[in-house]
Amino acid sequence: MNNQPRIPDPETRRQSVEKLKEVCRQFDELNELLDRAIASAEADIRNSPSYTYRTQQQQKKQMTKE
Repeated sequence: MNNQPRIPDPETRRQSVEKLKEVCRQFDELNELLDRAIASAEADIRNSPSYTYRTQQQQKKQMTKE
């Protein structure tokens, strides 16, 4: 029995490399999409009335501590 891994032929390696490149490209696209979604959610939070209220309350508390 030969348990040694064998090196695939050049065509198989080329195909594997191409598939990995495509997967990396897809991950890059997904990361960009998630970055945009996070930025949009953060903007929505910053523009919400409850965020403004909490921020004002926090500032008032800080001013009374000083």
